[in-house]
Amino acid sequence: MSDRFRLTLAQLNATVGDIEGNAEKARRAWQEGRDAGADLVALPEMFITGYNTQDLVRKPVFHQHAIAAIDQLARDCADGPALAIGGPWLEGAELHNAYHILQGGQVSRRVLKHHLPNETVFDEVRLYGSAPIGGPYAVDGLRIGSPICEDAWHEDVTETLEETGAELLLIPNGSPYYRNKMETRQNLMVSRVIETGLPLVYLNLVGAQDDQVFDGGSFVLNPGGELALQMPLFQEAIAHLDLVDTGAGWRAEKGDLAPLPDAWEQDYNAMVLSLRDYMGKTGFKKVLLGLSGGIDSAIVATIAADAIGADNVRCVMLPSEYTSQASLDDAKALAENLGCSYDFVPISQSRQAVTETLAPLFEGHAPDLTEENIQSRLRGLLLMAMSNKFGEMLLTTGNKSEVAVGYATIYGDMAGGYNPIKDLYKTRVFETCRWRNANHRDWMMGPAGAVIPENIITKPPSAELRDDQKDSDSLPDYPVLDAILEILVDQDGSIEDCVRAGFDRDVAKRVEHLIYISEYKRFQSAPGTRLTKGAFWLDRRYPIVNRWRDPG
Repeated sequence: MSDRFRLTLAQLNATVGDIEGNAEKARRAWQEGRDAGADLVALPEMFITGYNTQDLVRKPVFHQHAIAAIDQLARDCADGPALAIGGPWLEGAELHNAYHILQGGQVSRRVLKHHLPNETVFDEVRLYGSAPIGGPYAVDGLRIGSPICEDAWHEDVTETLEETGAELLLIPNGSPYYRNKMETRQNLMVSRVIETGLPLVYLNLVGAQDDQVFDGGSFVLNPGGELALQMPLFQEAIAHLDLVDTGAGWRAEKGDLAPLPDAWEQDYNAMVLSLRDYMGKTGFKKVLLGLSGGIDSAIVATIAADAIGADNVRCVMLPSEYTSQASLDDAKALAENLGCSYDFVPISQSRQAVTETLAPLFEGHAPDLTEENIQSRLRGLLLMAMSNKFGEMLLTTGNKSEVAVGYATIYGDMAGGYNPIKDLYKTRVFETCRWRNANHRDWMMGPAGAVIPENIITKPPSAELRDDQKDSDSLPDYPVLDAILEILVDQDGSIEDCVRAGFDRDVAKRVEHLIYISEYKRFQSAPGTRLTKGAFWLDRRYPIVNRWRDPG
């Protein structure tokens, strides 16, 4: 056995269901590793199918197709380094999340996942069987233990591997992003290294799937917890890691340490990548959105320009008689700053026609929210017509504060195929606009500079559906609202928790009521980027019909 071992780490972007495309990516990574003299080329968890598959993986013809593709990869990659790739496996009649080790033209070993996550966005207990903890496998004499993702978050699997002779921990992951996730991961993996005394390779998937963003950021720790390699966040990358047998155990030679940006940049990168991948993986090339002159549509337009380029973004101003001149000016200035196309489609005549059509039915009823919502629904109708005509996906622009309390019109401004800011509270929208105006990165396709006009950021938020309307007429001020929502939604807290935090009990109870009665709207809302563990969809599953209220 040699005292050196080269491991090629392929932090790549898989597409759910594209088995042939994912296999081809694996094949190209293997070829790159072979050319670099690798002993083993490793890919992340469930790479052959893409991740997170949800119930798709339970379909027999699908998982059989994936297993056959892995067998074909083994034959194709017979002459050269070993290849490790995540994918499903049937053990008897039970489906497993497995890590397949391909050597010499065949699958020489399969590692089966033991701990199945059953929280937040994961339902693996529903999908897979839990296998007994296994032992290490050998590649060119090096004994490698591969806890699969969740297995490494528990000390029993890594300790068993160390006790049964593992000399290296190689952990394939499909670990999705949430704010400050990297700190959590690295702290836990340092614990595994200290407990076992083994070097550890944390190999993570990159790319977006529906609401989830896999942020990459793969890293390597030496015994004692020293960082030996840090791969970039949110980018595909391949790294060649050299390990050396020191006589007292294996150690990784120092590699590149990619910088880890702050939470503001990570959130923004997640929103850009999620929209880019959602479009690329569903086949859309262009988007459109209603540009109101407000801050939410401004940041969504900017994210879209950064994700797919301004030439592929259509901004549409649909003014009514209540739209201010400032909003008209701000919307046009934003579109010009970004370099997006800008269409002007007034809705006053359409609104009048609808009002006249409904007048006989509404006779004797005073104007109210109904008439305001007609404006929003007309905009949704016109935007969807443009989407159909031009083949451009409509983006919806409601922030998390609005989504939480239902401050949005179903079949109106909620219409659309994707919402990048669905998990971004209004107060963070303001700060994100300021961050983007002050920062530009090479992964952004939009222009540099202060593209969002200052007036959009500083003016009081308004839906402009009636004269002199302000959001604060209907809702608590956003700093108060968002702080209460953080307690009730993200922390799963109580009314009493809100009161202890200094908020008025009646205000907190009103916010709670709005959250619960808006569940039916969220059930029909577009998917959007997951930025926290309190995102609306798989992280938080509540009944639509719900008569319970916190008695506190």
